[in-house]
Amino acid sequence: MEKGSRRLLIKFVIVNPFFLNLCPAFGAPLQEMKEPEVTRTQKLASGVRIQDIIEGEGPEAHEGNQVKINYVCRRSNGYFVHSTIDQFSGESSPIILPLDEKQIIKGLKEVLVGMKVGGKRRALIPPSVGYVNDSLKPIPDEVWHFVVSSSLLILKLFRVSLVYEIVVIKVTII
Repeated sequence: MEKGSRRLLIKFVIVNPFFLNLCPAFGAPLQEMKEPEVTRTQKLASGVRIQDIIEGEGPEAHEGNQVKINYVCRRSNGYFVHSTIDQFSGESSPIILPLDEKQIIKGLKEVLVGMKVGGKRRALIPPSVGYVNDSLKPIPDEVWHFVVSSSLLILKLFRVSLVYEIVVIKVTII
């Protein structure tokens, strides 16, 4: 067989999809493609992005209520800021926050309102609705020890987006 006609035959047999459909022994059967499960993100008018991980089944938090939560806070670059759960022992020290934007960061209030007990959310809070002043909660004690000695750290905390993972443990109506 000539070199040119052999190449032509190989091209036809191997590359031609029509041939593969006629001879399934030469081609693997195509598996059915399933749509991947995607967790949707909701963007609020303030720029806060919310992703519901688990929708709770208990009472819903409303503005003016108090919530008992566990959370992990990181900068948007992944740098750890604070957590109410000890990563080594797994023990938690939940905090109680009022859903009032004069006392907690506005973005966090927006995330918590509408959550149900047992619910878990991930949220990206931009600096404009994050720590806009130093009296807003939650601010971990460890951070403020550094802040007193370094105004640079407080500026960094105020100028970055924060990622919170939050679990609501209890909602109290005030």
